[in-house]
Amino acid sequence: MRRAWGTVDTRWPVTLTEGPVVLRPLQRRDEAEWRRIRAMNKAWLTPWDATLPPGGGAGPANFREMVRAFDQQARQGRMLPWAVCWDAAADPETPDDVRRRAPEVAGQVTVSGLVGGSAAMGSIGYWIDERFAGKGIIPTAVAMATDYCFEVVGLHRIEIAIRPENAKSLRVVDKLGFRSEGMRPRYLHINGDWRDHLIFALNAEEVPGGLLARWRSSRDGSQEPNQRTDRGTHRD
Repeated sequence: MRRAWGTVDTRWPVTLTEGPVVLRPLQRRDEAEWRRIRAMNKAWLTPWDATLPPGGGAGPANFREMVRAFDQQARQGRMLPWAVCWDAAADPETPDDVRRRAPEVAGQVTVSGLVGGSAAMGSIGYWIDERFAGKGIIPTAVAMATDYCFEVVGLHRIEIAIRPENAKSLRVVDKLGFRSEGMRPRYLHINGDWRDHLIFALNAEEVPGGLLARWRSSRDGSQEPNQRTDRGTHRD
């Protein structure tokens, strides 16, 4: 049952699963893997990474502080910060020797700027390890996050801001059917400067059956595994 719009309820921590794609809270024990992935993908990610403008204050001093800040803001209903993991054991096309591995961190999806009331909206950002690009992981993760925001959190609108040069990210919103709402000049501080962004949006009533269901049906020959939502204690 869809929650009434405008009554924000994040119910953190929460884990969402769709086949081999898992959204779960980022944990302190992820530090070594997260740092390795970010270092390995520096050239791939740096052009699209958010940065702090001059005088914008200091961000978290280290990974543990970042995780702590994310968890605190999530419990306050201000954001939903998920690690995106790939569970090879749930992918029937993965070789047996690889399927024995534990789920791997493949990226992040964060819903930020959560507001209720008459706005009832949030903004989604994401990144993925280049090794996992092209598997449909991020579209699936964004669809799961969007459905959770509409059906559980009580949002009415989800926005995604993308630099016009980011062709791969633009394909994500195209696959999922987000509406283009035009350009916002010098909208976000990215890679050391204020950058223009294209804005894409989706309202809850545009996907009455859920975005994930629409995304499944758009994938030729795809199976439709059940989505699972787990709410419980976040342990490191």
